[in-house]
Amino acid sequence: MKKKNVDREVTLIIPMFPNMELAAAQTAAGLAELMSFEEDNIDEIKLAIIETCLNAFEHSQSQDKKVYIEFIMRREELEFRITDRGVGFQLDQVTTPSIEEAMHGGRRRGWGLLIIRDLMDKVDVISGEDGTTITMIKRKIKATSACRAEPPSEESDEAG
Repeated sequence: MKKKNVDREVTLIIPMFPNMELAAAQTAAGLAELMSFEEDNIDEIKLAIIETCLNAFEHSQSQDKKVYIEFIMRREELEFRITDRGVGFQLDQVTTPSIEEAMHGGRRRGWGLLIIRDLMDKVDVISGEDGTTITMIKRKIKATSACRAEPPSEESDEAG
């Protein structure tokens, strides 16, 4: 007997080497394409994956120098669990950078979590002394007339 709506999972372990975040992003893009995500959503997924991996590379201080990524495909969404085995961090200690400060030569880094939260539909962060797991969900969005408004055609102008 077949089960309906069984999640499909892919696991990827990448070393903390330069450009390995791109391998993770390409894997995510391939799965999103397989699931028929729209191009814009795929680009958002790739950027969020890259930002999350770079945060792990730069801040985790992981002894094993690896990032563990689970891709979970569901009917209408794609979930990502990105884990490092580093020192963790206090989420409430993360400060949001100021656009004004950045424009005047101040702090230009630190936008990662803000970008990730903006790109994805749901983001959860669990961090402790054994590492950090960031779980992100991107839902498939169907184009609707409200989302993709086009100028009215001349025919509709004549009818009104």
